[in-house]
Amino acid sequence: MEKGPHLFRFTATNSAVAARPRELGDFTTDSRLLVLVPMAAMVGVIGAVVARALIFLIAIITNVAYYHRLSQTMVSPAANQLGLGAVLVPVVGALIIGIMARFGSEKIRGHGIPEAMEAILIGRSRMEAKVAILKPVASALAIGTGGPFGAEGPIIMTGGAFGSLFAQAFHLTASERKTLLVAGAAAGMSAIFATPLAAVLISVELLLFEWKPRSFVPVATAAVVAAVLRIPLLGSGPLFPVAPHAPLPWPQLLDCVAAGLVAGLGSAALTGMVYAAEDAFGKLPLHFMWWPMIGGLVVGIGGLIEPRALGVGYDTIRDLLSGSVGSFVIVLLVVKAVIWSIALGSGTSGGVLAPLLIMGGALGAAEARWLHAGDPGLWAMVSMAAMMGGTMRSPLTAVVFLVELTHDVALLPALLVGCVTAHALTVLVMKRSILTEKVARRGYHVTREYSVSPFARHRVEEVMDRDVPCVPASIHVDDVLRRVLDHDPVLGERHAWPVVDDAGALLGLVTRGDLMRAIDATDDGNTTTVLDVGARSLVVTYPDELLETAFQRMSRSGVGRLPVVSRDDPRRLLGMLGRHAIASAYLDGLNDDSVRETGETSQFVRQAAQRLRERISS
Repeated sequence: MEKGPHLFRFTATNSAVAARPRELGDFTTDSRLLVLVPMAAMVGVIGAVVARALIFLIAIITNVAYYHRLSQTMVSPAANQLGLGAVLVPVVGALIIGIMARFGSEKIRGHGIPEAMEAILIGRSRMEAKVAILKPVASALAIGTGGPFGAEGPIIMTGGAFGSLFAQAFHLTASERKTLLVAGAAAGMSAIFATPLAAVLISVELLLFEWKPRSFVPVATAAVVAAVLRIPLLGSGPLFPVAPHAPLPWPQLLDCVAAGLVAGLGSAALTGMVYAAEDAFGKLPLHFMWWPMIGGLVVGIGGLIEPRALGVGYDTIRDLLSGSVGSFVIVLLVVKAVIWSIALGSGTSGGVLAPLLIMGGALGAAEARWLHAGDPGLWAMVSMAAMMGGTMRSPLTAVVFLVELTHDVALLPALLVGCVTAHALTVLVMKRSILTEKVARRGYHVTREYSVSPFARHRVEEVMDRDVPCVPASIHVDDVLRRVLDHDPVLGERHAWPVVDDAGALLGLVTRGDLMRAIDATDDGNTTTVLDVGARSLVVTYPDELLETAFQRMSRSGVGRLPVVSRDDPRRLLGMLGRHAIASAYLDGLNDDSVRETGETSQFVRQAAQRLRERISS
């Protein structure tokens, strides 16, 4: 320490700071993971049972509505013999859903995934019991009466609701509730499609808003448990097996780029259609209860034009992947896109994933005549993945999902090229996806980019102030305040100073506010010391702590600065950490994205060019 007139300036050395380095782990996960894993396994069981119940309800309602029989065999509405009467089936189903939404819960309206995202982001992962009951019933009604929707959105919402309810029965944090909510969603999707890995990936890309073992491991556990239980409940996978394709050579991978671009444009068009329909319904002078009926009427009329556009369409997906859908694939694409976007915009209950597979597959089958190989099934598969990846902004999920659905591993590079191309295009031309747009319209912003916070990359010792002016405990208040007002070079332009004893041991902290209050409260400033008016019970940080930890402690304590002390001796001052240092670390992280720099290669090129110009001129 340098000693001035009654004042000290403390300067920390690197050796003093690094006296006791502390090991920091890669992850913050602790033993609570051992509690969440068995809970997630139980949620996985619940998700599988709920998925079986949803499929059962869809089958029962479809058979009753279109074939007037009681059967749990999954059938397509396309083969019905109702004639013009088939138009009324989706209208009646939509009316019932509208009544359920008005008098039951408005949260059953919509895709399912945006509602789950909203519950996580805004609702602290709490979902109501009536949503867990009404959502699968409403979705089964919508799909069973011909609605052109998928079951994945409803099962994600329903499985998530049961996971949330299960979590609410225990004393858990909001983050742990989120983990079990997403575990239920992943379990439901895994059981419906026999795609456990894709279920985990969609959880990471869409629902968790983090990439941490504390959530990843329980979610994966639930997905695996549901996949195992699917075999006795619904049968084994794959859901849409195809004849394996040979790996594509590079010219056909270039065709995958073209297919991805077209699918990306299709993704943007479909998203625009859905929300244009939603905006149009919002302008009607009718209560939202009646909107699904109008959408149901459009679905019924579309079913007369192209019956294969009705229902969940698993049989149509199989035909597209086998290349046997026929010459009317454009009609299927147009009708499915129109009735799906209008019905979904009307606020009924249904998912987006299976319809995207059908529309993407139809687009790929139509493109096959202009692409190398010309296999409609191959290009249907590539475009399915690209359409899903572009529309939902989940390219990894889309790639793995198609591989798990078909077990055609050889097409993995082709699927990746198509998905990444579509994803890149939609990221550039669309501000939000079809899922996050719904959340944004409710007044909330969702950021889908995950990165390591600068606060988690730096330790306190890297940014703390090592040159710290200190004041002795015995110095009087009026003396310090006079020096502050005279801009004393030792005290500097600071707002707080550590209070130390003659040996430099930390005793407290005094601020400008403390000094001013002491002067206002008494005229006896000559006898009042800084230790009398300063804070003695200090909130401190340590040099080996992450900035994130120190910032949390600072925020929770309501203070603007923390003394940095040794772990071995809490009275040994090593530095000070203030808000400015934390803000500077954050700004450095932002500069990594915005500041362009030249390196050795560019300097070498410039020098070589300069030498070349000199030779030419000479």
